[in-house]
Amino acid sequence: KEHGVPMLIYQGRFHLLDRAPHEEGILDELQSEGKGFISFSPLAQGLLTDRYLNGIPEGSRMTEGRFLKQNVLTQELLDKLRALNNLAQQRGESLAQMSLAWILNHKVVTSVLVGASSTQQLETNLKCMQSAPFSDDELDIIERILK
Repeated sequence: KEHGVPMLIYQGRFHLLDRAPHEEGILDELQSEGKGFISFSPLAQGLLTDRYLNGIPEGSRMTEGRFLKQNVLTQELLDKLRALNNLAQQRGESLAQMSLAWILNHKVVTSVLVGASSTQQLETNLKCMQSAPFSDDELDIIERILK
């Protein structure tokens, strides 16, 4: 506003493991201003997929030291990921699908920027658009898992 440049949309990191835009009020501010939000890195560089549920797979970003360092995958994080995955399975979804649906559950979010290494991965992730709405109980479970 100070520079006379209209802002239509805000792009930021936002996912189940990094909820700062919500917790810091950015999403609320955007909503009140009639602006949108685009989430990048919605799957936390692959952490919010089933890829790391059983440890660090060979050939992954962690083994190559790209973007994710191996010390990130602590036992505490692994327990959270597995608990989130259990909830996703109860919903009939993959962890990635549920994670994307959770982001899109926020009304101000207009899109997520997903990176896919194959068309099959993209097609699987796009199924999040068919996800059932989250119940209050499911949202409470997510909050308890992530606290």
